[in-house]
Amino acid sequence: MLLTVDVGNTNIVLGLYSGTDLVGDWRMRTDARMTADELALTVRGLLGPHADAVTGISALSTVPAVLRELRVMLARYYARVPKIVVEPGVRTGVALLVDNPKEVGADRLVNTLAAHHLHDTACVVVDFGTSTNVDAISARGEFLGGAFAPGIEISVDALALRAAALRKVELVPPRSVIGKNTVECLQSGILYGFAGQVDGLVRRIVRELSPGGTEPVAVLATGGLAPLVIGESETITDHVPDLTLLGLRLVFERNIRP
Repeated sequence: MLLTVDVGNTNIVLGLYSGTDLVGDWRMRTDARMTADELALTVRGLLGPHADAVTGISALSTVPAVLRELRVMLARYYARVPKIVVEPGVRTGVALLVDNPKEVGADRLVNTLAAHHLHDTACVVVDFGTSTNVDAISARGEFLGGAFAPGIEISVDALALRAAALRKVELVPPRSVIGKNTVECLQSGILYGFAGQVDGLVRRIVRELSPGGTEPVAVLATGGLAPLVIGESETITDHVPDLTLLGLRLVFERNIRP
């Protein structure tokens, strides 16, 4: 079985593939102070009965401190297992049409590969994570760049910190867009405000990808916070929660031969 490991700024997501089938996935909190031994213990605990069935590993990390410990863990606990860590020099087949390809995060790279695998049209990938990333992909699978915006949780935390009369609230839809109390006002601004922000960015990117609307463009949502917004978005066409894990599987298949 192939273990995929996506280390993000907020969460570490694990996926276990049997062939092309995702048989299980798990989510844990990212802690930059976590050691390789702690990481290995947690991974084995989450995998449970599947822990000894791992025959390959594909991983990425956008957190440098955890990337270092991830490498140590793979070398120490999975020395005989074929593995790949996505970084510059790893074959992905994705052309990076940006000013500085080394700046492109590994997560954006594998999301591009996975989106192009799922669609043979131009794509926009909206990744709802610590930041909200909106990335553009050509019909040939080229990474064209994108836009960053503060993530939902970051924005909520900042608002609660800087506004004395406001507080963190449960992120659920209010009774109406016009909030009747402080909690509903916050919920309305967060949910509908972020949906409007995403729709505005996506529409502008789609106009550049397909001038005049002559070519189809798929809009995919992924990331742990996507379910909060996709129901209110007017532009998202597909929800692919395991998009990054799929990309990691595809990278492994390109670089590690059975």
